[in-house]
Amino acid sequence: MEYIRLKDAIKIKKGKKVQQAKANESNTIRYIQIDDLRNDNEIKYCYQDESYIYVDPQDIIIAWDGANAGTIGYGLEGVLGSTLAKLTLTNNKLYAPYVALFLQSKFKYFQNTATGATIPHISRKALEDLKIPVFELLIQKKIYNVLSKIKTFSEKRQSQILALDELTQSVFLEMFGDPKVNKNGYSIESLTNFYENPKDAVKCGPFGSALKKDEYVNEGIPVWNMDNITKQNEFIDCPTLFVTPEKAESLRSYDVKNGDIIISRAGTVGKMAVIDSEYESSLISTNLIRLRLSEKLKPEFLVWLIKIFGDKVCRMRTGNDGSFTHMNTSVLNSIEFPYPPLAKQEEFLKKLKTLKKEKEKLLESFNEMNILYNALLQKAFKGELFQEKLNQCIS
Repeated sequence: MEYIRLKDAIKIKKGKKVQQAKANESNTIRYIQIDDLRNDNEIKYCYQDESYIYVDPQDIIIAWDGANAGTIGYGLEGVLGSTLAKLTLTNNKLYAPYVALFLQSKFKYFQNTATGATIPHISRKALEDLKIPVFELLIQKKIYNVLSKIKTFSEKRQSQILALDELTQSVFLEMFGDPKVNKNGYSIESLTNFYENPKDAVKCGPFGSALKKDEYVNEGIPVWNMDNITKQNEFIDCPTLFVTPEKAESLRSYDVKNGDIIISRAGTVGKMAVIDSEYESSLISTNLIRLRLSEKLKPEFLVWLIKIFGDKVCRMRTGNDGSFTHMNTSVLNSIEFPYPPLAKQEEFLKKLKTLKKEKEKLLESFNEMNILYNALLQKAFKGELFQEKLNQCIS
C-alpha cells in the first residue's frame, strides 16, 4: 500500500485576527471560528480584506491553537480566525474529504503532540510527518461516502435525543408553568418543608482528611463524583471511585440511597441528578451535595424545576456557559416554589418515564452507529474496508 507524507501533500496557512461585523452590513463575509467546525448554528461575519486568509469548500480547516487543537472541519467557505489554519491539497492523488476524514481520526495524536505549556498549539512537524494511505481516488470517495452516511445517521439520532430533552421541558412547562406566574395557583412552599430529616437532609461531601486520594481502591463501595452527572442532569450508574466497606462505614453520614439527589458544587456547578443505582450502598465525594426529600416531593420534579427555573426559585445565577455560578446548602435552603399536588407530580413522572424509554432506544442506536463508524474507520485506513461487503455493514 502506498503512503504519502502530509508534508508532500498539503500547504498550510494560519488564520488571522479579523474585524467582526454584523450580518446585515455591506462588504462582509462569513467569519469561521472553532465552534463552526463542530456545528453550523451561529454564523458570524467580518469585513472583507485582502490580507485575510480565505477558505473554500475544498480546503480542510484545523483548529491550530487552544484546548480543542486538532479539531477538523471541511466544506466551509469564508475567512479564518486566528486560532485556525487551512490545509490546501497540493497532490492530485488525494481526495480532500478523504484526507479530512483521516485527520479527524488523528485528534488524540494532535493533542498528544501539541506544543505550549499553557495553551496547546498544533505541532507543524507532527502534522507534516503523518503518513496517509493512498488508494485509488474512486476508493477514497467510497470510503468518504460510506462513513459520511453513517455519520449523518448518527447526527440525526443525536438531534432526536436533544429533541426529546426539549420535549420533556415542554411537558413540564405545560403542566406546571413558570413558578413566578404560578398559573395553577398552588401554595408557595419552602424546599425545607420537604426535607426527610431537617438535620441531615442536605449534606456536603467529606472534606480534607476525611477522605484522601490514597484511600480509594479498585473495587468496593462506590463514591459518586461530578462525572456521574451528565450535562442533561441524568445519573450515570458507572462508578470510577471506590472505598473499602470499612472506610464507607466511617463515612456513613455521607451515604446515598436511591431517590436522593446529588448536586455538583464545583466544576460545572449545579449539575444534579436523581440516584438510581444497582449498588446497595454508596457515598458522595467532596465536590457533591446530597439532598434527601420526603415522600411528599418527587425528586425528579425538583430537578426539572431547578434545571428550567433555577434563577426564579432561588439565588441561582448562571454564568456564560449556562451553569450556575455557585451552589451550597444556603442556596438550597432558600428555594421557594409553587407546590403541585403529589398526584400531579406522579403524572409528570409517568410522562418522564415514557420519554426516558424512548431516549434509551435512541441512545442505544446512537452508540451502535458510533461503534460501527469507528470500526469502519480503522479498517478504511488499513486498506481492509472494501474487502468486505459494505452493504451488510450498514444495512
